[in-house]
Amino acid sequence: MNISFQQRLQRAWTRTGSLVCVGLDPDIKRIPAELRSGPQPILAFNRRVIDATAQVAAAYKPQFAHYAAVGAEGELAATIDYIRQKAPDAVVILDAKRGDIGSTAEMYAREAFDRYRADCVTVNPYLGGDGILPFVMRPDHGAVVLCRTSNASAGQLQDVDVAGEPLYLAVARRAAAEWNPHGNLLLVVGATYPEELRAILTAVPTIPFLVPGIGEQGGDLAGVLAGGLTADGNGLLISSSRGIIYAGGGEAGAIRAAAEELNRQINGLRAACKK
Repeated sequence: MNISFQQRLQRAWTRTGSLVCVGLDPDIKRIPAELRSGPQPILAFNRRVIDATAQVAAAYKPQFAHYAAVGAEGELAATIDYIRQKAPDAVVILDAKRGDIGSTAEMYAREAFDRYRADCVTVNPYLGGDGILPFVMRPDHGAVVLCRTSNASAGQLQDVDVAGEPLYLAVARRAAAEWNPHGNLLLVVGATYPEELRAILTAVPTIPFLVPGIGEQGGDLAGVLAGGLTADGNGLLISSSRGIIYAGGGEAGAIRAAAEELNRQINGLRAACKK
């Protein structure tokens, strides 16, 4: 019997004791030379990363464009299969940022959940509920809605005033009220904007956050945890991609050390927040 996505996410937090999400954004030019010459270099590199991080990853987030741009969709599917084998408790987030309506959105949901066997997929809310609901109608899968993203120009639209509050808060409130019928929706809230993260948590305290921007983007880890943890010390998936997978030039030991260090920092701050 399938468990709900909400239960699966809670299980990932509990069994791994971690909030770490490892972003799998492979770039052929940065893959170590000894793997780059093989027949499936992206898959080989991802296996190295997964083997090195399986003990500390609550989630993995493969970024779709990094595979599709080089015709490596088969390696993406094989990567997700490998995660299932090596890190069965981890949640798989397909970072595809889909945004469409009607039957097209339904097809994108089928692509994410049936073809690639992801647990959830990132989606763009610009088209409203028509573009979100097809991704959340399966209780055992979920969607991650872009809310307050970590990029520098995010505020150009996300800070626009809507009836007395910024658009990102309006998105968060509508997500909680209208787009979450099965409790299987998350919000993307960047670590580079910890004050906004606190405001969103206050507005929608029951929705988990996927938090990018840690590592090379310079996000505020302490601020994220101080403002974003739920009462049980969970509620967040804190994503790092390049800071983990390219540590030490992509050497397995360095990848493992980077993931373990991020987990150590997070758990130390979690413990401090509970005091």
